[in-house]
Amino acid sequence: MSQREDIEQFENLLRYLRQNRGLDFTGYKRPSLMRLVSKRTQMLNLDNCVDYLDYLEVHPEEFSQLFNTILINVTSFFRDPEAWEYIADKIVPAILLAKNSGEPIRVWSAGCASGQEAYTVAMVLAEAMGVEAFRERVKIYASDIDEEALNEARQASYSAKDLQSIEDNLRSKYFEPLNGRYIFRGDLRRAVIFGRHDLIQDAPISRLDLLIARNTMMYFNSETQARILARFHFALNEKGCLFLGRAELLLTHSSLFTPLNLKNRVFAKVPLVGLRDRLSPMNDIGNNHMDNTPLLPDRLQEAALESSPIARIIVDVDGNLAHVNQKARLFFSLNPRDVGRPLKDLEISYRPAELRSLIEPAYAERRVITLTSVERRFPNADVQYLDVIVTPLYDQANNPLGVGISFPDVTAYHRLHGELQRSREEIQTANEELQSSNEELETTNEELQSSNEELETTNEELQSTNEELETMNEELQSTNEELQTVNAELRQRTDEVNHANDILQSIVSSLRAGVIVINKHFNILVWNHRAEDLWGLREDEVKGHSLLNLDIGLPVDRLRAVVRPCLSGENDHTEILLDATNRRGKSIKCHVTCAPLWSANRERQGAILLIEEEKK
Repeated sequence: MSQREDIEQFENLLRYLRQNRGLDFTGYKRPSLMRLVSKRTQMLNLDNCVDYLDYLEVHPEEFSQLFNTILINVTSFFRDPEAWEYIADKIVPAILLAKNSGEPIRVWSAGCASGQEAYTVAMVLAEAMGVEAFRERVKIYASDIDEEALNEARQASYSAKDLQSIEDNLRSKYFEPLNGRYIFRGDLRRAVIFGRHDLIQDAPISRLDLLIARNTMMYFNSETQARILARFHFALNEKGCLFLGRAELLLTHSSLFTPLNLKNRVFAKVPLVGLRDRLSPMNDIGNNHMDNTPLLPDRLQEAALESSPIARIIVDVDGNLAHVNQKARLFFSLNPRDVGRPLKDLEISYRPAELRSLIEPAYAERRVITLTSVERRFPNADVQYLDVIVTPLYDQANNPLGVGISFPDVTAYHRLHGELQRSREEIQTANEELQSSNEELETTNEELQSSNEELETTNEELQSTNEELETMNEELQSTNEELQTVNAELRQRTDEVNHANDILQSIVSSLRAGVIVINKHFNILVWNHRAEDLWGLREDEVKGHSLLNLDIGLPVDRLRAVVRPCLSGENDHTEILLDATNRRGKSIKCHVTCAPLWSANRERQGAILLIEEEKK
């Protein structure tokens, strides 16, 4: 199947989703969207989009799985802590300062997923203005297209793992434990309103002081992003702020937003002065179709320069910055407002290279000036290598217009060159080592020749030894037969001992008295079922433990006087009557009889205790 047919099938699938489920994914980036849909077809062992569309018609439950795959809900509390610290320290105080006492504060968390960012901004505002003022003044609107994620967010219930990124004092202040989970405070939860909202089709929430859309727009194509940003611009108050994720920039939308802190992706709304400008975002909000007007030639040239993969700036003949493409803005943290400023006032004029010293010879010699492998270091110790190419620009009358300065990134080439140099050095070292190894091999070969002669002599000795070993082997076989006979006798003895042990165990278990057998160190060897019934401990719990250390109802300390005569040989039979408490907490009297435990050669190995409950 051709690529064109694959694309047509995919577009048919998107139309089916829009018509049958009301979800319009046509504004999403095609490569990402196709990759995610392909992931589902592969999991279901389907060949193409036609088969997947048939599967959706037969299995409607698959819609939920598909939407969960496309709508990637990745979020957490205080994600990117440094950015949230900037919001708490700079943006929220500025919002409160601009408001009159009692004036409402409105926040929109677009693409809120399972609600963590909505509750995060709630905690930040509550800390800044106090809980009482928060309840009276704040409304936080949290929206997403995924109903399943919204249902989870409405419950405001999270696991301990979800709350790991929250400081202990905030966790204890704003979350209440319940059945192993943590619930966001109910009185503050009422200020957070969750609802389904499609950023492409639905009208935006208006009169906002803060709009949070973190890593939401990166899934859309550039035209859809432009429409969404126009809606965001319309939704914000004149002093409102837009808070984006680390993967998103607005460098190509400087007419709508200007950076407050580019590193943390916080932008301020640019007020629109003219009537036409003020109506432009409104027109974008109502426009759900792409403009099909062909680009004019100058727009085409500008678009080509803007989309160039190489960072490039243009400086006019007066030394002012005339244009900066997107790559250069990203490389050198330039702002569209820097266009028109003198180059000498900008950091790029001297870092990573002194550009003015290159521009002058380019004008004077009327040729391209190239500076190769300029090193550029970053605060995190990363190093980038750039070529700086200064090209003079002339009009048709050959009068200078300015210079174009390109900054090709040659870091990969520089790294490969370094690796090549290291490889050459390693090869040269390897050759020297190989030469040395060859010489060693020649010497070793001579030694091996001598050793071979010695081995031949040794071989004759080994043959004689082998004959002796054969004789010994016959003797060992005879010995082995005797050992097998002994082994059979031992096996029979073992069976007899096991049988005797079984009989002994049955006898001990059947006794109505508790039987405890101990060694000389008072460690328990035997503990029968009656002892378990009296004191509530199983044999595997007490075996090997000292009888004197057991915490049971039997006063074990008083047994010393009974046991020691048996162990020392003073007396072979002692008795004692003790007051005790059985495992049921009942007070009983126990008649304890102690007899010595004899070994086979009549040595005292321990003692046998018989414990009988005296009946009333």
